[in-house]
Amino acid sequence: MKLYDFDSFLAMAAPGGQTGGSGLMGILPFVVMLVAFYFLIIAPQNKKRKQHQKMIDTLEKGAKIKTAGGLLGTVTGVKDDCFVIRISENVKVEVAKEAVSAKID
Repeated sequence: MKLYDFDSFLAMAAPGGQTGGSGLMGILPFVVMLVAFYFLIIAPQNKKRKQHQKMIDTLEKGAKIKTAGGLLGTVTGVKDDCFVIRISENVKVEVAKEAVSAKID
């Protein structure tokens, strides 16, 4: 045995003298982690994003909304990329569509 013979070292260190296993068994934990990651994080986030986009698409004049910044108001106009909301009697504000967090019933 050479002093730096790595293969012989692995053969002695492995249980039963075997140096390798199935390639599938080595990659299986990573596949299981990716599948779990998808079902626990990615899929619910996609569902939530689609519901939020559907809510924004269905908003129309007269709907009461809450923005991400905490403003509460009534939609008085819809533009391509923003809503015009009335937050007080003589106060109207343009808010980006992405800033709308919820529709208030």
